[in-house]
Amino acid sequence: MHFEYIASELITEIFLHCVSISDVLALSSTCHRFRHIFNSSKKLPILEHAAELQYGPLQDAVQLLTQNASQPAHLVRSVPFTFSLLRQIVHVGSIAERWADIYPFKKWKHNFEDRRLLTNLERYRFRRALYRLWLYSRAFHAPSHRRETRMLTLIITERADLLHNFTTPELAEMADVHAVLRDVIHSNICPSNGTIARKFKKRYPDGESHNQLLFNIHLNYPPPPPAAPFLNSGFHNPSALANHYSPHGFHAPSSSAAASSKYLTQRYTHTATHEVGAEGWGDDIPHYYVVEDMLKLDPEQILWLKECAPLRAQVEDFIRGLPGGREWFDNNGETWGQTMEWVLRGRGEDVGEVLGAVAEGELGVAVVED
Repeated sequence: MHFEYIASELITEIFLHCVSISDVLALSSTCHRFRHIFNSSKKLPILEHAAELQYGPLQDAVQLLTQNASQPAHLVRSVPFTFSLLRQIVHVGSIAERWADIYPFKKWKHNFEDRRLLTNLERYRFRRALYRLWLYSRAFHAPSHRRETRMLTLIITERADLLHNFTTPELAEMADVHAVLRDVIHSNICPSNGTIARKFKKRYPDGESHNQLLFNIHLNYPPPPPAAPFLNSGFHNPSALANHYSPHGFHAPSSSAAASSKYLTQRYTHTATHEVGAEGWGDDIPHYYVVEDMLKLDPEQILWLKECAPLRAQVEDFIRGLPGGREWFDNNGETWGQTMEWVLRGRGEDVGEVLGAVAEGELGVAVVED
């Protein structure tokens, strides 16, 4: 039977079987009749169904997008689906999809022979865990949550109320994703002195560079000024990031990508204005606390720093521009791990066993099948 004679209800069902928003839009562009059916009263339900398949679970994305200081974070909010909400879902969903692409490289960083693509179900679990971590960060990693209040029982209970909404396996999924965020900060955004030394030696294995690394030179001298091309691009402003996401994932602007490639090379190259050792963020103990502080950033901010801020001075410039400045940010590590342990102990769970199961692949996003 020719498409022209197919009932409109059947064509609507075809729309509802599309697995992405781009598929829906492509199908609606096929002919005038498909366009007319798509623009009917079924348009929002069709787009909502496609968004659920591509960026779901929408319920968790909506909790993230509707969070504000006027109500507790753990309360489940129900809002009508609108085109404005859809645009926001595409934004955060694209970030989650980009992180899902990074996950296999970090999850199987050492046992790379096991590395593989995630299944659709695993990507769904990953997005769910990322939305929930993002919600926690937005609610509790803010200037209003200062270091001196983090151990108050009332504040801990408030944080725990949100995590009580999730089962232990779901908390394990969040811990799995949290470990990926930590690794990106630890290795890519704020590398330790040891990491800088190893990568510098790998770049110059036979002593090809006669320059000695001067770590912590930034404690005695001001850091080199941020590179002009990076600052002039306008993308050091986190608010500009929203303009560089598409339904297909994260796309850094071409000028920024070229700049990042240039500075990734310069990171391990001595110049008159650049000391390689100054890129290190300290030895083991100081570096640990730096990473704990940086974990208060949300997934969008961490991804932006990974893609667009290869030099230490650029990362510090970003942190200085956060709301509230560095007064609340420095020496005030993330509280998600502490709160998760609080909740698990309250359930009678062994925290070490749960985290061990995540590390072994028995719990988490990508579960090893027997």
